[in-house]
Amino acid sequence: MRTGHGNLPADTTSFIGRRQELALARHLVGRSRLLTMTGPAGIGKSRLAVHLAHTLRRSFSAGTWLIDLAAFETGDGAVTAALAVFGLCPAPGQRPIAALTAHLRERRTLVVLDNCEHLLHAAAVLAGALLEAAPHLRVIVTSRQALGVDGEQLLVVPPLPAPGPGLPPHGSTAPVTRNDALRLFTDRAVSLLGAFDPSPAEARAAAEICHRLEGVPLAIELAAARLRVLACDQILDRLDDSFGLLTGGSRSAPPRLRTLRAAVDRSYDLCGEQERRLWARASVFAAGFDLAAVEAVCTDESLPRSAVLDVVAGLVDKSVLVREEQEHQVFYRMPGIVRQYGRLRLPEHGGQRDVVRRHRDHYHALVRRAEAERFTAKQPAWLARLRREQPNIRDALRSCLDEPGEARRGMEIITSVRSHGVGIGDLEEDRGWLAQLLALDTEPSPVRAKALWTDGWLALFTGDAAGGEVRADECGELARAMDDPGTIAAAGRLAGLGALFRGDPVRAVELLEDALVRSEALGDPGEYWTALHLLAIASCLAGDRRAGALAQECLDRCDTHDLRWARPHALWALALRHWLARDAEQAVAVLRESLRAALPGHDRLLVARCLETMAWARARQGHSQEAAEHLGAAGSLWRWTGTVISGVGQLAVHHLACERELRTALGDAAFEAHVRRGESSTVQQSLALALLDDRVLAEPVQKAVRPLLTAREQQVADLLREGLSDKQIAARLVISPRTAQGHVQRILLKLGLTRRAQVAAWVHDQAPHP
Repeated sequence: MRTGHGNLPADTTSFIGRRQELALARHLVGRSRLLTMTGPAGIGKSRLAVHLAHTLRRSFSAGTWLIDLAAFETGDGAVTAALAVFGLCPAPGQRPIAALTAHLRERRTLVVLDNCEHLLHAAAVLAGALLEAAPHLRVIVTSRQALGVDGEQLLVVPPLPAPGPGLPPHGSTAPVTRNDALRLFTDRAVSLLGAFDPSPAEARAAAEICHRLEGVPLAIELAAARLRVLACDQILDRLDDSFGLLTGGSRSAPPRLRTLRAAVDRSYDLCGEQERRLWARASVFAAGFDLAAVEAVCTDESLPRSAVLDVVAGLVDKSVLVREEQEHQVFYRMPGIVRQYGRLRLPEHGGQRDVVRRHRDHYHALVRRAEAERFTAKQPAWLARLRREQPNIRDALRSCLDEPGEARRGMEIITSVRSHGVGIGDLEEDRGWLAQLLALDTEPSPVRAKALWTDGWLALFTGDAAGGEVRADECGELARAMDDPGTIAAAGRLAGLGALFRGDPVRAVELLEDALVRSEALGDPGEYWTALHLLAIASCLAGDRRAGALAQECLDRCDTHDLRWARPHALWALALRHWLARDAEQAVAVLRESLRAALPGHDRLLVARCLETMAWARARQGHSQEAAEHLGAAGSLWRWTGTVISGVGQLAVHHLACERELRTALGDAAFEAHVRRGESSTVQQSLALALLDDRVLAEPVQKAVRPLLTAREQQVADLLREGLSDKQIAARLVISPRTAQGHVQRILLKLGLTRRAQVAAWVHDQAPHP
């Protein structure tokens, strides 16, 4: 019989992160005698439980003990494993469970009952019997599913915090020292290679690996193991086949932990047939989804709607689906590795093409419904929903491109989403979708006209004035050919916007007045408000005496129709009117009102406009340092949204005038220092400065504002840092020199820079340096 202090294995590798989980677990163990840690495969439940037991061992005089059930396949195995751990042999005629309870009855003991998901009933019976008989006993269970017994406290083990998409967080060492997923990858790399000193590009690839693997410790450790034969960027390139790539686990590890596939296979084997079918079919969702989406996409004769609720509940219990609640609605999320596994299994369950089609049709119907309610009080909720659904909508668009005859449906999807001012991706990505769809469906139709209008709008905001003019002409020509009043009005609004961007506000007023009359005749309050808003802005810039009344009418209509989402836009137009009338004090007051109204949604394009105008107004009031910071913050937001103020007609003129004024007031060095400070600010910090209200900083943390480069543009930027010419970049990336030159020009435009050397410095500043 063992009477020592336990059998917990010693750590062979360093334990990374988990401070919050450990603190919560210690609290729960003190409050309850049974703590069950749940979570999907590879999330680190066992490692966390054992580490927790190590930290608690001084509180248990009879020791801390690990009972691992992974190798046992029958219910009797649970008791057998426990007897073996304590070195017990039942007396003749004594029940095994009685021997265990007699041994533990008076002892102060902590037991870790590990890997219980395949023996749930047996583990529940064992834990219940021991806790009932031994009042000083505490039990920590790890399982992909809760035991479901009285008194059980649950701790859902989350992934490690991982870097966000795109570039790693700002700072030279912060991503490695403060981000647990990246710290784990780096630590295992050092253990494997002896040293790990990545270049900026390699460090970025390592951060992207951790992001793509969603902070799952087992997957990260298996990815780091591949550094024996691959570089970080090569591992990243192969992550689409995670189950083929992540197979190099330690030979000393249990078989289920040597490959990612084996870990997830175990979860799949524990599911019933209907749960497996739903797992596979729900893998078509690229992001979160609700019960209605499951019912619309995943059901047929073999999986009826009446069964879905119970099957979903089973998958939530087994940690295959993660339940999330947002704005009083429940959504489900499938972790990336689980989703990838489900897609591998989808062909086994038949009807793969039908599932993809139903997915496309569901999101087509969703965005059309959202557009129909755009100009109502429901718009803020739809805006949040569309942002959350972007990955699913993107997959629906891919389906439209892949399926012959579905391009028009794809145009309806992207234009419906864009009607809310959000997109599938950034502005350039959405233009790419539209270009492909417009090339596939060239037949005249209101849908094509709407797509031309949308692409023209995006072209203007991304600095492609010529492209915007072409689309405006095409849209107008098609509208007149179809003699469709709604399309003619929309084409007029686009032509008016184009005139604004050309710096011809007088012509813009003429075009938009006509569009306003046509929109009013249609009886569509949304189209009328849009034309009115544009006309108010054009009138401000043209010095039209009606500008103030038009801006006020925009605001009044927002209040009449309870359009809280539109109100900050109307306020910005009113603030612009005050500033142009040289009333800086009133402009600042109205801008602050606009920003306060925008706070819940943080519409970054609107915030950029407000901060830009705030800079002009504060400069006029003599607050030069603050104005320069506002310019920097606005500049980051312009770039973040993919918009260039340098091409926005009169606004660009006022921007340059403000910059000259501030350089004169502060001097070049001080001006640039304050601009950089504004550029590096978070959204909250920028808003707190503009509102003179530090309470904004207590809001949920927003990601740091930073320019968005595509993956290819980031590669080109990295090569610019190495000093390569366009020709050398083209050879390295196997693209044409002209394509390389185009990438360089877009990078300069997005970053607001003028020289290649500035890009090299920017890349250096953004990269982590572990």
